Amino acid sequence: MSDTENGPPPAPKKKGLWSRLTGGWGSEAETPAPAAPEPDVPEGTEPATSDAPVGDVQAVPDLAADARPESDASAMGDAPAEEERAEESQAEEVAVAPPLAEHSLAEVPAAEASAPQEDPARTPLVPTAPVEEQPVPADAEETEASFAETSLAETPAAEAPEPAKTSFWRRLTSGLARTASSLTQGITDLVSKRKLDAETLEELEDILIRADLGTATAARIVEAVGRGRHDKMIGADEVKGLIAAEVESILAPVARPLVIDGAQKPFIILMVGVNGSGKTTTIGKLAAQWKSEGRKVVLAAGDTFRAAAIEQLKVWGARTGARVVARAPGADAAGVAHDAITEARAEGADILLIDTAGRLQNRTELMAELEKVVRVVKKLEPGAPHAVLLVLDATVGQNALSQVEVFTKIAGVTGLVMTKLDGTARGGILVAIAAKFGLPVHLIGVGEGAEDLQPFAAADFARAIAGIETDAR
Repeated sequence: MSDTENGPPPAPKKKGLWSRLTGGWGSEAETPAPAAPEPDVPEGTEPATSDAPVGDVQAVPDLAADARPESDASAMGDAPAEEERAEESQAEEVAVAPPLAEHSLAEVPAAEASAPQEDPARTPLVPTAPVEEQPVPADAEETEASFAETSLAETPAAEAPEPAKTSFWRRLTSGLARTASSLTQGITDLVSKRKLDAETLEELEDILIRADLGTATAARIVEAVGRGRHDKMIGADEVKGLIAAEVESILAPVARPLVIDGAQKPFIILMVGVNGSGKTTTIGKLAAQWKSEGRKVVLAAGDTFRAAAIEQLKVWGARTGARVVARAPGADAAGVAHDAITEARAEGADILLIDTAGRLQNRTELMAELEKVVRVVKKLEPGAPHAVLLVLDATVGQNALSQVEVFTKIAGVTGLVMTKLDGTARGGILVAIAAKFGLPVHLIGVGEGAEDLQPFAAADFARAIAGIETDAR
């Protein structure tokens, strides 16, 4: 039996495999057929067996041998044409396989060799090119930003509305709390378990003097309390009512509003006072109020000693829309007043407010400079200044008496403005000033806002001093 009948022919390379296996060999029957090593075959295909001797060369099995019947295998030796076609086919496969393997491993990247298959269910219907992210329009961003601000800023405000501003009366009573507390506590302790006698009245007078009401006012109140009540019991509320009545009777004649004479254009107001009394701030508040009434206001930065005062007045001018006449720091204050009057006339202003440098009433040279400003104003505008307002700090106590005296002598004070009526105020001094000088009290200030400067009301001030509660207003 021939080798062809015993198994499939070996795979040829360039020549026929059969001729290479048999060429130079002896009789096939003489050489025993050693077991051929099992070649690697594709999964699912059984390896073919061969009884042919291999010697030093191993035969390449025909992978399709198992699929052919034995009759085809035996016929292969008798049909050389079919053998040659099989050899040529196998030679082509062997020749093509190595270049393909080299190209697959060397030239094609791993990522390209196995391209992922697209899922048809996830494939976009219309666009085939990648869709670029479109920029958000500017107006959309502004709308979103404004919506965020509204959500974050306005919503909490709606949930927790801002409380209404405290009434002027409440702020006034709060500002005079120090004086009222001193009076009410002392009076309650004094008259709660004692009858009115000479000793009791004397102690009451001391309490009133310590409240800065002045000796004359204290004596007047004590006389009113003791009248017809000697050696009798009296309640604290009754004493407080008597104090309020006497204080109101002293303040009522001096509680006069500041009247602007429309026939005088401009109506010139000179603001005077010591350092820190609140002159510049009071000017700004008055300008705001008069501008809201439709009046044309001009401000003169006459406090040339303080650069901060000039800037502060400019801020008030910008805030209220009033024109500000200012010069460099250190300039002559009288010259600033002269220029301000000239410009106010040219613009047809209704009111001219002239600020002056703060000065202590006991500094003769500084008071002489104020006299110069007054002389220049009078020379330029006969009858001016039409009002000279002295601004008093309510926290200075008895020192305010000497301020009124000296400024009235130098500048001719025509009215008073009391500021800084806060929790540390010693408001009783206003009663002592009114009793001694009889000067009009035009305005009182209880805060920093323009609305916190209000016309002076004697009855409200007297009740707040005495610590008498009233209906919320």
